[in-house]
Amino acid sequence: MNRKDYYYEEHAPKPHIIVPAVSAVIFHKEKGILLQERMDNGKWSLPGGTMEPGETVEIAIKREVKEETGFDIEIQKLLGVYSDPNHVIAYGDGEVRQQFSICFLGEIKDGSLAISHESKRVEFVPISELDKIDMHITQKIRIQDALTGKSEAFIR
Repeated sequence: MNRKDYYYEEHAPKPHIIVPAVSAVIFHKEKGILLQERMDNGKWSLPGGTMEPGETVEIAIKREVKEETGFDIEIQKLLGVYSDPNHVIAYGDGEVRQQFSICFLGEIKDGSLAISHESKRVEFVPISELDKIDMHITQKIRIQDALTGKSEAFIR
């Protein structure tokens, strides 16, 4: 594993960078929520990743979802901006960043399920099974915000 997430941990390393990232909550009414089991930390996660220069956040999330899951999506709304300085992500190459993720609610428009090199698995996970899978608390917070209908542009 080359990624470790720290969340309100006293001995977390100090971040030295903030990198804009995007993620998406994508529900399927019969199947559950679209998740990937990440290669870098072994945990289940919403599809998403780092923005690239020249991208808007909308282009970035559509690209990331397509790359990681095989699906084309349409953005329904902004779910929230997640920038808690107590969520620190440390990578094997020495980079330590503070979380900064813009999360959207999305809907599948086209494509078919595919697995990228960044994922062990990509699946629709029933909402009732979320407590049974290994998922970081910050991902669960975003899903809970989507399920409870937090208002657009919610900032955490």
